[in-house]
Amino acid sequence: MTAGMSPAWKHGAPDVLRRGLLRTLAVVGVCTLGIAGAAPAAIAAEDVQSKQWYLDAMNAEEIWKSATGSGIKVAVIDTGVNPSTPSLKGQVLEGLDATGTPGEATDDYSGHGTTMAELIAGTGKGGGLQGLAPSAKIIPMRITNTEMQNNQAVNAHDAEDAIRAAADSDAQIINMSFGSAFFSPEEKEAVKYAESKGKLFFASVGNSGAEKNKKEYPASYPQVVGVAATDSEGRVADYSQHGDFVDIAAPGNDIPRWCDENFTSYCDGDGGTSAASAIASASAALIWSANPDWTANQVLRVMFESAGRSEDSKPGTVSNYIGHGIVRPGAHINRGVGKPGDPNLSPLTNERTPGAPGAPGSSESSASSPPSGSASPPASGASDAPEGDKAVAVGTSKSTGDDSQLGLILGGAAVVVVLAGGAFFILRKRRAA
Repeated sequence: MTAGMSPAWKHGAPDVLRRGLLRTLAVVGVCTLGIAGAAPAAIAAEDVQSKQWYLDAMNAEEIWKSATGSGIKVAVIDTGVNPSTPSLKGQVLEGLDATGTPGEATDDYSGHGTTMAELIAGTGKGGGLQGLAPSAKIIPMRITNTEMQNNQAVNAHDAEDAIRAAADSDAQIINMSFGSAFFSPEEKEAVKYAESKGKLFFASVGNSGAEKNKKEYPASYPQVVGVAATDSEGRVADYSQHGDFVDIAAPGNDIPRWCDENFTSYCDGDGGTSAASAIASASAALIWSANPDWTANQVLRVMFESAGRSEDSKPGTVSNYIGHGIVRPGAHINRGVGKPGDPNLSPLTNERTPGAPGAPGSSESSASSPPSGSASPPASGASDAPEGDKAVAVGTSKSTGDDSQLGLILGGAAVVVVLAGGAFFILRKRRAA
């Protein structure tokens, strides 16, 4: 893995191909490797939070006066989540190991999943990464990456199993910071199932924007929010993939991460679209905790309407590079930007979500009712976890800011810049199959 970048985990190949591919993908070079560069340098613990530049840019301290993610749970489908890091103690709930290998959901074999969890819900204790939604809780869903697939017998359907488990869990939000170039009917059905359960699903669009720039899944499924990466000046990262699968953007450049599975130090490097997806998920957790009666559709609509974008972009247009814009949770939480709208109309597909009144096969229900399967979190400010939510103990076995300017602010300048040729386009948004 190159400096600071997360690998593109391999999932989604059709069933007839997948078993053979599990042991060949790394060899044939399907994996998106990210940006080439020197080996990452370890960071002293006291310097980690100072490198999380986006927290100041978003005026996170001001946001946290009103919302911290309390009552919201995020399912992190990744390499596992270590609950014993100082920043995650008490933050991680019981999850699922879907790999089919020895281990638990709390056995992070690379450090990637734990980094994503800390970016979402880390408390910052012990000098660790400070999460954007520090009162949210994490439900880990452990799946395999290419290296594990090449070296062990694994569950070929781990991604689908993890998505369905996340859909059936108490999580309101699903974060999947990796992707594959392979479309999978089974994975797509799992994603649609998650939508039917009222989940808000974020995924990274991929890190090969300067190379092949192929669509990756699950970010390219219509029901998933594809997240691109930007830098500290609001510019699109050159590695961030682009196309009509990009729905929103979030900070991804120069974000610290755990160096490896030993959890002895953090490293410098680009977090990539992996980090961007985690930060978008945390932004959703903040907005949802401030509006606990909203549906996933309403939270996402407000995220789109409050996102930062260039002043000359036309209403109703969407960029191939940053989608609806760069996440700005404070714009809504502190200033009320964005309206929730119809609770049962997807802002991704412009179609009624499953189970909503008027949807095929649905039964009539109150438009104000929360989506099936989603927990009703307590109002923002509640600090205690609901009865029955117990943080994972180390080693426990598991069974299954008022950012009033546009965009991110740095040095007094507010900018949202896309790559050459990347002007905002009027696009046909993705449609549900």
